[in-house]
Amino acid sequence: MDIFSGNPRLNEAVNFFVYDTIKIFLLLAVIIFIVSIIRSFLPPERTRKILSHNNRFTGHVLAAVLGIFTPFCTCSAIPLFLGFVEAGVPLGVTFTFLVASPMINEVALIMLLGMFGWKVALLYIASGMTIAIAAGMAIGAMKLEGLLEKLELKEKSNPLTKGIELTWPDRIRYAKAYVVFIIKGVWPYVVIGIGAGAWIHGYVPVDFLSKYAGTGKWYAVPLAVAIGIPLYSNAAGIIPLVSALTEKGMAMGTTLAFMMAVTGLSFPEFMILRKVMKTRLILVFAGVVGAGIMLTGYLFNFVIK
Repeated sequence: MDIFSGNPRLNEAVNFFVYDTIKIFLLLAVIIFIVSIIRSFLPPERTRKILSHNNRFTGHVLAAVLGIFTPFCTCSAIPLFLGFVEAGVPLGVTFTFLVASPMINEVALIMLLGMFGWKVALLYIASGMTIAIAAGMAIGAMKLEGLLEKLELKEKSNPLTKGIELTWPDRIRYAKAYVVFIIKGVWPYVVIGIGAGAWIHGYVPVDFLSKYAGTGKWYAVPLAVAIGIPLYSNAAGIIPLVSALTEKGMAMGTTLAFMMAVTGLSFPEFMILRKVMKTRLILVFAGVVGAGIMLTGYLFNFVIK
């Protein structure tokens, strides 16, 4: 689509907004539906028993591992996060999952494995899990459950709490109702977040990142994270930009920090989370995870010369 050929920056922003709006809502609808079907086989009590382990650290590890094997972007991982909250899983454990799911991404893992070998790839997994577990444990220790907003399905459309065996038509009806419920609640926040990302995409060129966040600059990692937050993508979508930044001389740790910020700490994600969390909890979440991402960036810049 090229409706503003005389203004390429505006054209880039509009293209980003239109295509990403369609893509994100389709992705949300499909993933929420699939996750809802999966949830219908995992009643709240069973989910709570799996993740609310007697040893709290074990619960965080299980949540992080589950996050690794659910290759969702953050926005599409939120429905499963809500399911954990509804099931009574400890808040810190649910945050461990929410952080691990988009941060430890199979696309990034393959990219690192091919470019730098298995040692760097394993370091990526270890650092991602460490961030997710540490962030979850830190948030859990703060006892912030009171900062969750009430967002519950009506009983008539939530058969999971009734303790009865569901048929496939029951599961499909529940999944459809949950898709409508979530999207109706979050669509304004998603649109606002995509709009912010579209402006960044259109008006902040790649050369800006490579120039001001290039190798050797101490502030490169936090700057890359700050620029990545307004954007939204999964790791597969951000890889072309990551490749371009690497080719232009950006250090691998800075590039990884940028990618982690885009996929695991994005402004559109905050817009969706605002529907289920109070602002203070979002700020705590962003602060803890952002600090972990920056530490990872500095670590990779130190290891990979």
